[in-house]
Amino acid sequence: MSSKYKALRSTFCGLELQTPLVLLSGCVGFGQEYTRVVGYSNQEVGAICLKGTTLEPRLGNSPHRVYETPAGMLNAIGLQNPGARAVVDDYLPKLDFSETRYIANVSGSTVEEYVEVTRIFEDSPIDAIEINISCPNVKEGGVTFGNDPDMSARVVEQCRAVTSKPLITKLSPNQTDIAYNAQRCIDAGSDAFAVINTLMGMAIDINSRTPVIGNNQGGLSGPAIKPIALLKVHQVYQVCKPHGIPIIGQGGVATAEDALEFIIAGASAVGVGTGLYYDPLCCASINQSIYDYLSANKFSSLSELVGSLTLNSADSACI
Repeated sequence: MSSKYKALRSTFCGLELQTPLVLLSGCVGFGQEYTRVVGYSNQEVGAICLKGTTLEPRLGNSPHRVYETPAGMLNAIGLQNPGARAVVDDYLPKLDFSETRYIANVSGSTVEEYVEVTRIFEDSPIDAIEINISCPNVKEGGVTFGNDPDMSARVVEQCRAVTSKPLITKLSPNQTDIAYNAQRCIDAGSDAFAVINTLMGMAIDINSRTPVIGNNQGGLSGPAIKPIALLKVHQVYQVCKPHGIPIIGQGGVATAEDALEFIIAGASAVGVGTGLYYDPLCCASINQSIYDYLSANKFSSLSELVGSLTLNSADSACI
């Protein structure tokens, strides 16, 4: 694994990343689909997060499953995947782990399912495990794991018990206090965070007067959510900083300026997802511009920029 940009190299949970860019779960399949794009190079990314994986195979939701919105995209794929065992046995052997890092994305509808999928990935060459806690808990009436700090911590704690790999908790923005949830997850054993997952949204067909998305609602991603994501990264960073816990900042990254905003807010790495649909080769230009920014501002490494945000003096707590 090498990098054209020495200043962009960093360590994330003990893993050496050649650039700060992480290709996000659900946007690049299981690692091979995206690499077929002409001009793509794994040397431009620090890590690739595989598609959300459950214990058993899932066909996903009925169409429509993706819908473009102003400055964003709604999706409700429904975790279509071949199941954890098939991913480990059939997909991982086809990946070149010498080129970049690969992160599994674990999903489930019960704590026990999260634990079993984590256990399966523990016995694999995967570099790290991301826990997608934005799934509904079928045993608790459909309450989303990630919106309840107690359930979030329970999932992290039990997954932590069955893996020695770096554990990244993907935090939902659809909750009251994301910083408190982050602290609970740190106490339960989370090594890092991905901030944020999508926001819930809806689109309506005015002719049929029905939701466009077959699942009625979906996750909103893209530039529209970037201001929210930046604030959440800043809030979670305040909790993470004393513990040295790194963050993957994500939500609307399409340019180097977007990525730099997340890094200044406190992210050690930056996720690129919906931006790949606009420009599948955007990572090369993002890296080059980040490198140019570091050079122009006399930073010798990316780590010097992380969390360098200086807040304005506020006259009051009210907006």
